[in-house]
Formats: sequence, structure tokens, C-alpha cells
Amino acid sequence: MFNNLSDKLDKAFHVLKGHGSITEINVAETLKEVRRALLDADVNFKIAKDFTKRIQEKALGQNVLTTLNPGQLMIKIVKDELTELMGGETVGINLKGSPTVILMSGLQGSGKTTFSGKLANFLTTKKSKQVLLVGADVYRPAAINQLKVVGEQIGVEVYAEEDNKNPVQIAENAVKHAKANGKNVVIIDTAGRLAVDELMMTEIANIHKAVQPQETLFVVDSMTGQDAVNTAKSFNDILNFDGVVLTKLDGDTRGGAALSIKSVVNKPIKFIGTGEKMEAIDIFHPDRMAERILGMGDVVSLVERAQEQYDEEEARKIQKKIAQNQFGFDDFLKQIQQIKKMGNMKDLMGMIPGAGKMMKDVDIDDDAFKGIESIIYSMTPDERSKPATINASRKKRIAKGSGTSVQEINQLMKQFNQMSKMMKMMQGGGGKKMMQMMKGMGG
Repeated sequence: MFNNLSDKLDKAFHVLKGHGSITEINVAETLKEVRRALLDADVNFKIAKDFTKRIQEKALGQNVLTTLNPGQLMIKIVKDELTELMGGETVGINLKGSPTVILMSGLQGSGKTTFSGKLANFLTTKKSKQVLLVGADVYRPAAINQLKVVGEQIGVEVYAEEDNKNPVQIAENAVKHAKANGKNVVIIDTAGRLAVDELMMTEIANIHKAVQPQETLFVVDSMTGQDAVNTAKSFNDILNFDGVVLTKLDGDTRGGAALSIKSVVNKPIKFIGTGEKMEAIDIFHPDRMAERILGMGDVVSLVERAQEQYDEEEARKIQKKIAQNQFGFDDFLKQIQQIKKMGNMKDLMGMIPGAGKMMKDVDIDDDAFKGIESIIYSMTPDERSKPATINASRKKRIAKGSGTSVQEINQLMKQFNQMSKMMKMMQGGGGKKMMQMMKGMGG
């Protein structure tokens, strides 16, 4: 996410290294690089120029604090300005109304239908809402089929009238259906086209007028950069939408849309899509995104994702097993499943301060655990619960069954044993001893 922009900003701050104070010369040099990084990320020229001008005024208007060097002070100023540029504060979704009607808008290919499913899943699992998905794209038969597949996947009802070619009527009937069937949120997936045209704009404006949505969201493919911002302006002029959704942030995103869109349409980014899975949706936090762009990580979001997957009862069982030396591969497998539910692996690594930079050239496959899982699934129930029973002949059989080698089995066994010892040390009051060991290693 924003790797190129992060790298270029990091190089810009190197200009200040070794300087004892901030001067007009080294600030100008740094900001020249910052502006170039923003333009390369497809940020509008005027926005980039105004952004660097504000930083220059703040940098030269501040005395260098005794605890900070010029580079750190500049990063702090840039972080604050990036946060403001992207909206300043987190803006939630409006769920008032009975039912709440959410109208999705955007161009074809922006990820509107997929995101409608993600939002339905988010509201069902996190907000305990009864959601109805509505297929109002009457031009693309695949859109309704796709919505039905998504609905079945997440257990959400999909309303569609496949013989009706009037999207306004479909939307109105869907709201009536929701009221009659106890649904408290209606998400309407509308038609998109390859470019903005009068027919599409008139149609979505008519749907908007008919159903009076509490939320109108504009879905934009973040990989399209400045084009996305221009499209957002066209839609906003007609719809006056409430917020923006940025999809495909897990791809090779330049960042221009995320950084420019708030300045152009003066509407907040409310959600981001970070992968293909239905769980790959995050509320947009401008401050956290600014920290990630500057390579500071996002520990708060990482902890929140971990807490969502945390099962207190399961944790107690694991602790008991560790204490009794009964922690086995079945338990290990459950831990892997919880980590996988947290999201895209490269995205998770980017949330750890410093790790994103270290891992930028490393290809972390989303199926990173596939080999480990196939090895564990090739074990018998007895072998999983009692790893100590796995001898040389059993290793050969497991390797054959999982399509791996005995060396890979040995490596997994070694890692498993090390992890088990560490977990026992952490649990058995050995935390202090472990900290002392780490301090000793550090100095």
C-alpha cells in the first residue's frame, strides 16, 4: 500500500539528516523532493503545491525542539498535514432511518458490487444489522448473479427483479420488501458505465430522489489515481454524495486518489477495501493512513484486527494445554486460521513499524501457510495431538501425503517446538527471564 510514495518521502527526509537546524535552504530542498513524490503518486499539481507551501510555513515558523532533530520535526509536520489532507478525522457511516438506505455509486469496474457485499458483511457481523442487498444494475446480468453469489457467501438476502428493467422501481420495491421483512439496512448496488455519461447520471439521480438514502457512497478504484478524483467530482455535482470508498488498496496503488479526493470534493473517505475476501474492509482513519505512508506502521489497527479474532474461551483452553504440555498441531492450526482471518499478510506486515520497509521487496503470498496446513492435515489425529509420537517413518508418510520433504517436516517440528517453549515461558512467569535474555542479547 503506497510503497512507492513511502520510499520517495523517506528519501526526501534524508536531505535533513546531519543538519543541526532547519533552514530555508534545507527545507526547500526537502520539500522539492516531497512535491515530486506527490506528483509521481498522481496527486493534483495545485494540491501538491499548496501542501508543500503549508509545510514550509510551519517548518520555518517553529523552533527545533531540543528532543527532536530536524528530520523528526519535519516528519511530524508532514504527518499532521497528510492527516489533514485526507480528512483530518474518522467519519463513520450514518445508520439512522428505518430502514437505513445506502446507495452505492461509481463507474463500472470500480469494485462496487464486491464492496456492497463487504459492507453488508461488515454491518451484519460488526453492527448486528439485518441487511438486504439490492441488485439495481439492469444492464449487466452478471452484476446480479455476482451479487447473489456474494449474498450466499455471507448469508445475506439479495433482492432482484430480473425481468424488471426499471431500476427506480426495483429500488422502491426493495425498500418496501425490507420494511415488510424486518431488514434494517438496505444496500442498493446501482449500474456503472465505463465513463461518466448523462444517462447514468440521470438514472442514479432518479433512484436517489425516489428512495432518499441516508448514505450515498461513491466507490472508486484507488489504482486509477487522478482520473478517479475527476470522476468523483462529476458524481458529487449530481448526487452530493456523503462519502467515498477506496477499493483495491492492496494493489499497486500510487496514492493520488486517497491524497487528493477530500480536497477536491470536500467529502470524507469512509471505507477502504484491502483485498478480495469479504472481511477485507476497513474504516478509514486519516491519521493511521498518514503514519503508514510515512513508514510508521499502524499498530492500533493491527491490535483491533487481532482483538476481533480473539476468542476468550479458546484462549483459556490453549493456556491450559500449554501448562500441561498438551499443546498440539490441532491447536497450532487454529492459531493459523485466526491469523488468516485478520487479512492480507503483506497488509498486516505493513502495520508493524519498520516491517513494511524491510519486507517491501519480499513477495508474501496470501497462501503463506498453505504448506504448513497441508503437512498438518496429512497427520493422523493422534499425531496432531501428540507431536512427540512423530518418528522417522511417520515423517516419510506425512511428507508423501502433503507433497513436501522430510526436511520440511523437520523444520516445521523444530519451529513448533521453539514456539511451544516460548509460549510456556511467557505463560509460566518466565516473561521477566525472557526480557532479561533479550536485554542481554541487545547489549
